Amino acid sequence: MSIEPDNRIVQRAHPALVPFNLAGVLSAADIHVAQTLATLSRTEIEPTVLLAAALAVRAVRLGSVCVEVDRLSEVAVDTEEFGIDLSTLPWPDPAEVVAALTKSPFLMGADSGPLRPLHLAKTPEGPLLYLRRYFLQEQRIRELLDERARSHPSVEVGKLTTGLARHFPDAAPDRQRVAAALATAGWTTVIAGGPGTGKTHTVARVLALMFDEYGPQLRVALAAPTGRAAAQLEESVRSQAGALGLPEHLTATTLHRLLGWKPGNRSRFAHDANNRLPHDLVVVDETSMVSLTMMSRLLDALRPHSRLVLVGDPDQLASVDAGAVLADLVARPVSQPIHPVLEEVLAPDLVEDAADDDALTTDERDRLGGGVIRLTKVRRFGEQIKRLASAVREGDSDLVIELLGAGHPEFELVDPDDLTGVRDETVTAAARLGEAAAAGDPRSALEGLQTHRLLCAHREGSSGVEFWSRLAMEWIDAPADALDAGSWYPGQPLLVTANDYDTGIFNGDTGVVVRTEGRLMVAFARGSSWKLLHPSQLVAAVPVYAMTIHRSQGSQYESVSVVIPPERSALLTRELLYTAITRASRHVRLIGTEAAVRAGVDRKVLRASGLRTQVS
Repeated sequence: MSIEPDNRIVQRAHPALVPFNLAGVLSAADIHVAQTLATLSRTEIEPTVLLAAALAVRAVRLGSVCVEVDRLSEVAVDTEEFGIDLSTLPWPDPAEVVAALTKSPFLMGADSGPLRPLHLAKTPEGPLLYLRRYFLQEQRIRELLDERARSHPSVEVGKLTTGLARHFPDAAPDRQRVAAALATAGWTTVIAGGPGTGKTHTVARVLALMFDEYGPQLRVALAAPTGRAAAQLEESVRSQAGALGLPEHLTATTLHRLLGWKPGNRSRFAHDANNRLPHDLVVVDETSMVSLTMMSRLLDALRPHSRLVLVGDPDQLASVDAGAVLADLVARPVSQPIHPVLEEVLAPDLVEDAADDDALTTDERDRLGGGVIRLTKVRRFGEQIKRLASAVREGDSDLVIELLGAGHPEFELVDPDDLTGVRDETVTAAARLGEAAAAGDPRSALEGLQTHRLLCAHREGSSGVEFWSRLAMEWIDAPADALDAGSWYPGQPLLVTANDYDTGIFNGDTGVVVRTEGRLMVAFARGSSWKLLHPSQLVAAVPVYAMTIHRSQGSQYESVSVVIPPERSALLTRELLYTAITRASRHVRLIGTEAAVRAGVDRKVLRASGLRTQVS
């Protein structure tokens, strides 16, 4: 019997790397980079160091900034593909790894050349191994944030007090008011919070306070990591502009566009430490999606005395690239006391440990000194979904299972073989969507698009988007060629997969095909209205009958059905479940086993980084 070659298995891997490659721990790319570095160093690299280098490359590929040397063996892979027990691999002793690294040319350089691709850092929690470029970026972020924290903007207390009273008239403790004051009185502010906690509502009031203070000459930049997130931020701010007296010209853009993407430039951006951004205030939404590299570039490009407001949910899925910067900044140690101006203007809001949900705890009050505030009052979904999401976020798997079994109408856990509920809801939503689309009613069709969404962790396999999309098509009796390019029908849901600034349609936008005036058009929601485009105007769009949870970030649906992958899946994490659950405003259906749910709640994404600790 012939065996098909597997391109994931490296034929010329160093013997020290082979077992880890066969087990699926190291990819071909990890091994290639490590062995190429060894070749470029023109020296003999110890096997232990070569393995450590490959693991450092792997860490970045999977989203970490570094490797925690004391936890080298704590890796997660989809082991069902390879059937190898990871605990049986020849993991080196951490002390031996450190000893080998400290004398290795990979850290010290060699007579044959100055190449030093790795950096070993000491922390109170143990040694961290970096690819050097990521250590330098992390250090740059730390230095710039510390430098910005050493001083405060000049704030007119009377004007700030008057502005807060006008924009936040409620006398009760209000975290949004605290956040707005914090952003006005500091150079760097982090406004964290889950879906529906009023983050962009707060941002609009930060802008109002700043324009009150500085007038129309204030230079503002609104940005986000993706075109879709930027468009949503712009829409949200503009919808509140009239009531708050904000300029109507405020626009939002991607971080790449803000910095001036320029591949030929040394920093790859037109704006950097030598050509700073001109803005007085920069607001970045969806900061959880911002990578370490991008945050480093942004901070480099800011003028020292320009305010920076970072907004996002640190408990959601992190950026695709390396780093979990927002979560790190929220958890970072605080060394500065609270600004005296805040003590003066926020006295009613700084009551410690009061019974009110919006009152700050002692720890949260202390964290104001670091410019960090978390919004907690959820206004988007009900109390029970909030309880479930909180239990997932806290890693309390017993409470999660208890809630799922309590019979609450807001959520349910169903067996993977019991598809009656999800089928009925899929069919009902598709029928509503199709009727509105055929009748030429874009508003109702777009509302129908938000009633129910099938969410998956994987793209392929029995718990993947491809499988569930075809299953949904069978249920709704969609045309056989519905997934083919150029095949359109009224009620067909579409997902845009590329940015198109000419049409204002962005990667991640969802629309629906509608029949209007005798021809087929695609409707996209834009605030309280919509935009119509002919299908031929779309640069890249695919039918969407199911969507990955990662893609769903920033979206909201009345109901979601979440396909939980097998418990051993490396994608099944606390952050994945939290993100999926918080997409729903009315009902959450988890399709999977209790064991899989427990595994996901118990498995927190381990994005190693040194940003939240002391590094030397």
